[in-house]
Amino acid sequence: MAGIADAENSVRRSECQVSTRAVYQVQPLTDPRWANFVAKHPTSSVFHTVPWLEALQRTYGYETVVYTTTPPGVGLENGLVFCRVASWVTGRRLVSLPFSDHCDPLLTNAADENLFVSMLKEMLHREKLHYIELRPTKPFSDTSTVFRSTQRYCFHQIDLRPDLTTLFANCHKSSTQRKIQRAGREGLICETGRSKALLDAFWDLLLMTRRRHRIPPQPKSWFHNLINSFGDALQIRVAFKATQPVASILTFRHKDTLVYKYGCSDTRFNNLGGTHLLFWRAIEEGKRDGMRVFDLGRSDSDDIGLITFKDRWGSVRSYLTYSRLSLSPPSDILERSGSKYAARIGRAVIPYLPDIILRMAGSALYRHIA
Repeated sequence: MAGIADAENSVRRSECQVSTRAVYQVQPLTDPRWANFVAKHPTSSVFHTVPWLEALQRTYGYETVVYTTTPPGVGLENGLVFCRVASWVTGRRLVSLPFSDHCDPLLTNAADENLFVSMLKEMLHREKLHYIELRPTKPFSDTSTVFRSTQRYCFHQIDLRPDLTTLFANCHKSSTQRKIQRAGREGLICETGRSKALLDAFWDLLLMTRRRHRIPPQPKSWFHNLINSFGDALQIRVAFKATQPVASILTFRHKDTLVYKYGCSDTRFNNLGGTHLLFWRAIEEGKRDGMRVFDLGRSDSDDIGLITFKDRWGSVRSYLTYSRLSLSPPSDILERSGSKYAARIGRAVIPYLPDIILRMAGSALYRHIA
């Protein structure tokens, strides 16, 4: 029986033993093999990258770790990345990864999959974790009965390989094409970058949107850290009517994929088509720079408005199902009732909170709800 092995600086010893193969614990922020591996792996996403992991650590204090069967000193052949979340509110757990729409295990074959399932089961019991959560684009293991499905989301992607004329024609005529054209007639201006002015405009719109949705905003430090970590791979786009910000989106780039992550708007100006203009400008710029896919991210399965909005861009809809390993028996009824209770509190309280209190609530709560 082999254990999680050790090497100076980049790996740490654990007592976990899995089959006859060693599993090594790699620190992805200090071991350069992880960045090289992610850059080359065909199913890696922006959520596997070092900049995303850095921002998670800087903002929320999460420890990041990768498990692999590759020994030290050799290029990585597989890897399963997690953040350790230690919360006095929500318990100790491993999540792959917090605030990430999806994060596939970067494995090679079914033998790797079975090995890591065994390792995770052992870690769950040995460390007495509340649960271990995976957020794959496809089910992680059909053979493991210890995983149970939790949240289910809609997932949209646009194939950017057709020419712009075809991409525009694929959009819904009345609700998407006409909104883009309306934005042009209204003289909306789209500014793109990472400046303080654009971040401030984005943040003000985000605060407005989160209040409307009755949920706290992410800490502003999260967006500062994303900008500092990603550099040119991150873009904030803001639509202005004269000098008035009316809508904004935040996107990333990873290899040949453009990723939409955050969006916000001032509903007083929604009829001007600002959000539609921003998405279309992102598509135009993505085409110009050789992007092949526009990842529109996840949507709550009951958010019909957002799902319909994404459907109308000629996108392909699929589904994401998150899975958990847990020591406790399924408690979906309790989880649902608890979340509904929390949602009722939010709906009742958040609309009346001053901005400063709403921002403080976001800063205090987000690290516990990953």
